[in-house]
Amino acid sequence: MSGGLVVLNPGGRDAPQSFAAGAGTPRDPGHPPVNYHGYAACMHGHFLRDVRAIPSGTRAAIVLLRKRNLRVVLKALAILKGRGIRTWISFKESGAHQVAEFLSDYNRSLLFRRICASADGYLSSTPDLEPLYRTAGCRDGFFAPTPYPVEEPAWDRGIPLADRKGIFVGTREFDVPSRNHWQAVAMAAALGRELEVPVAVMSNAGRHGLRLLKAIRGDNPFLHFLVGPFAYPDYLRVVAAHRIVFQLDASAVPGQVAGDALLCRMPCVGGNGAVDRATFGGLAGGDVRDLAKRLMIDDEAWRAAVEDSQRAARERLSFSAVRDLLAARMDASP
Repeated sequence: MSGGLVVLNPGGRDAPQSFAAGAGTPRDPGHPPVNYHGYAACMHGHFLRDVRAIPSGTRAAIVLLRKRNLRVVLKALAILKGRGIRTWISFKESGAHQVAEFLSDYNRSLLFRRICASADGYLSSTPDLEPLYRTAGCRDGFFAPTPYPVEEPAWDRGIPLADRKGIFVGTREFDVPSRNHWQAVAMAAALGRELEVPVAVMSNAGRHGLRLLKAIRGDNPFLHFLVGPFAYPDYLRVVAAHRIVFQLDASAVPGQVAGDALLCRMPCVGGNGAVDRATFGGLAGGDVRDLAKRLMIDDEAWRAAVEDSQRAARERLSFSAVRDLLAARMDASP
C-alpha cells in the first residue's frame, strides 16, 4: 500500500527511508516512525533528503524548513511544482522558541515569505503556528498532529501497573527557558522524596548538566540520573518502567514526550505540546503537582487517565486518524 506521500528534508542529515511497511516494529532499522517520520510512515511513504530521489506516483510532499536549507527548499519547490506534486511546507523544529530564532534573522524571514508564496500550503505540526504561516503568505494549509502508531500491537510498549514505579522527567534541556527543566526536576524530586519513590531524569547535557542535576538533588536519595543516549526501543522500556511522565515544558512543541508516554500506555503530566493537549488535556494544566501526586497514589485515577488518553489518541493522532486527514487533503481540489 502506498499513499503517494513523501516527507522531504532538503539537504538534511537523516538517511533516506522507505516506510512501505508502515510503522513496522520497534526493532526495525532506521528512524522510528515518530515526529515528522511519522507522517511518511502512516502513509506508507518515504522520508527523503534529495528531491531527485522522489519516486514516481508521489502526489504530495511535506517539505521541511531549517535555518540553513531555505534556498535549497525554493529550488525543490520549483522541481516539485514542475512534476505536479502538491507541496506543504513545515518547520522541522517547530517549538515556539525555535521558530522565533528562525525568524529573528531578516534574510531568513524574507526567504520564508518567498517559500510561503511558492508552496501550495502548509502542514503545521502545532496549532499555534497556523496564524504565522497564513500571515507570511501561505494560501492554504492545515494542522495535523505528529502521528503515533498507538493502534499497532507491536508499538504497545506498556507494562502492568504493578510493575511500574516512580516518576520519569520528560525534559532534558536546562538552557531553554520555556522547557522549565530545572523546575520540573526540582518539583519531581520533591514529590519523589515525599512519596518515597524513585525519580529518573536523563543526563545527556555533559558535565555542566550533570553538575546542575547534582545541585538539585542535594541529599535526596530518590533522584536518579540516566546517562544516554539510548536506542529508541530501549528508551521506551526505561520510560515504561515508571508510573508517570512529568514535565513543565511550555514551548508549544509537537509533543514527542507525550507521544512516547502514549506508546508506553502511561499518563503524561504537564506540558503544552500539541500531543499533550490533544490526548492529555486534563493533565496539561492546573496544579500539576497535585495531579501528579494523585496519579502516583490512586490506581483508579491512573487507569482512567490511561484509558482516556488512549481513546483520544486513537481518535485524533493514531496512524489511521492522521492517514485519513492527509488522504482527504491530498484528494481535495487545489
